[in-house]
Amino acid sequence: MTLKPAACRPATLAIAVFLVMPVAAGLIGTALPALGYLPAAGAREMSLAPVSMLMETPGLSRSVFLSLGSGLAATALSLLLVFLLLAGWMNSPVFTVLRRLLAPLLSVPHAAAALGLALVIAPSGLLVRLAAPFSPALDRPPDWLILQDPFALSLTLGLVLKEVPFLLLMALAALHQVAALPRVRLAESLGYGRIAAFIYAVAPSLYRQMRLPVLAVLAFSTSVVDMALILGPGLPATLSVRVAGWMGDPDLAIRMKGAAGALLQLGVSGLAVLVWISAERLAGFLVRHMATGGRRLASDRTVRALSLVWIYILVVLAVASLCVLGLWSVSGTWHYPDVLPRRWTVQPWLQAGSDLIKSVSTTLFLGLSVSLVAAVVVVAMLQEGARTRGQPVLGHGGAWMSALVFLPLLVPQVAFLFGLQVLFLQAGLDGSWWAVAVSHLVFVLPYVILSLSGPWAALDPRYRQLALSLGASEAKVFWRIRLPLMLPALATAVALGLAVSVSQYLPTLLVGGGRVVTVTTEAVALASGGSRPLIAVHALAQILLPFAGFAVAALLPRLVVPRLYSGTFS
Repeated sequence: MTLKPAACRPATLAIAVFLVMPVAAGLIGTALPALGYLPAAGAREMSLAPVSMLMETPGLSRSVFLSLGSGLAATALSLLLVFLLLAGWMNSPVFTVLRRLLAPLLSVPHAAAALGLALVIAPSGLLVRLAAPFSPALDRPPDWLILQDPFALSLTLGLVLKEVPFLLLMALAALHQVAALPRVRLAESLGYGRIAAFIYAVAPSLYRQMRLPVLAVLAFSTSVVDMALILGPGLPATLSVRVAGWMGDPDLAIRMKGAAGALLQLGVSGLAVLVWISAERLAGFLVRHMATGGRRLASDRTVRALSLVWIYILVVLAVASLCVLGLWSVSGTWHYPDVLPRRWTVQPWLQAGSDLIKSVSTTLFLGLSVSLVAAVVVVAMLQEGARTRGQPVLGHGGAWMSALVFLPLLVPQVAFLFGLQVLFLQAGLDGSWWAVAVSHLVFVLPYVILSLSGPWAALDPRYRQLALSLGASEAKVFWRIRLPLMLPALATAVALGLAVSVSQYLPTLLVGGGRVVTVTTEAVALASGGSRPLIAVHALAQILLPFAGFAVAALLPRLVVPRLYSGTFS
């Protein structure tokens, strides 16, 4: 998805600098310890000792292959399912229903989705409990290695569950730019099957619009930590999990080894991108070969039906994950193989008590603060573009600004967060609320830009032109016309920023140093050995915060500007 060009002004430059500087400074701050320079540990001369320690780590190559394989597989499967859904069912009632079912899943934090999925697919989880009455062999939980399997299949499934809604949203935002429906209908009129028509006529153009989001998904999937801790293999773990563990070690020499591992993770994600680009070219060649060969693939009902089945399986798993979290959060006694708890209680919520209230309060205050700051800065940038060029725009050349927006999402978190942690430590801010807020803002800001830029650019410029012709100032046009009309989009952007902030695990853990406790860090910590009811309580709290944010975003325009959004405007 390409962002529109504009004159480069102070607010745009400030955002560009903020998107680049933390990543660049973090990479430098990671590279120096990886090369043996860490004055805090007494290492003041360059050395390859951390790299040597890393290379001697048992199981390192398997960790690399697990990260690479699960990331590539999850990204490819997610993109394939989205394209098959669009190709087979775009503009149909089924597609409308699925879009409405998948959209709310976008706001579910990754850790909460992983926890819910774990309680569904575990050997004693909901799926096995449902099957137990029909098989005597399931009178006890089967000895199946489903969670944390050695091939990272559960992790791949969890990533697909989370990334399909995101890629579908990106695809829907880009569809109108490629005139998808007219192209498909024209190809169908020439005898092509629906899927072939989409793949030949729409997919190449659509993918070009989605390329950066897809690469961001790939970078995230190859370096995810919270989901890998819950669903991924343990011996050995994925590379990102091992690196995160080394970075939190009290031994500074191990932390230097973690810095070397972070650079290796950067290389693994870079290798995944190279493999992906090679796969892009191969796929493009195959599509062109099939198209020029006249393969119409008119009989595609089976493929369309199978694609729909897989999407429905994902939806069922997602809904089941949310339901099972709700059941465990109020369960008193729930023995295997009972499908439902024998006793219901609110004791898990009471047991979480003050600790949950404190972590939720910290999470909410942190998320709202960061999201509001991001919204103000982005609005200033967009308004600057509207004032200087008459339309809201983002910078000189859409391509480079798009790349900057996605930069914090394209670089693995573990690759630069350790460097940021070192820089905050030297500045005396390590473990502070402000340091965590800055680290969250790095990831919230791109999503707020992406959320606001489209609606801002879509506003009819004649509103502004008419107001200016009647003598209104730019400030009055902004406060009296543009801001009320943009209030729904602005509220949604803030809610999205809150959802992104709530889901941040690694920035909170590393930069916060364990002193800033959010509901996400608590939920992931409990996943390693806490009781299931407490895990469910924290996961639900993690889910309810973004849901509440989007609910408030939907109601706020009606409350603030009732005459404009309640249908009574006259």
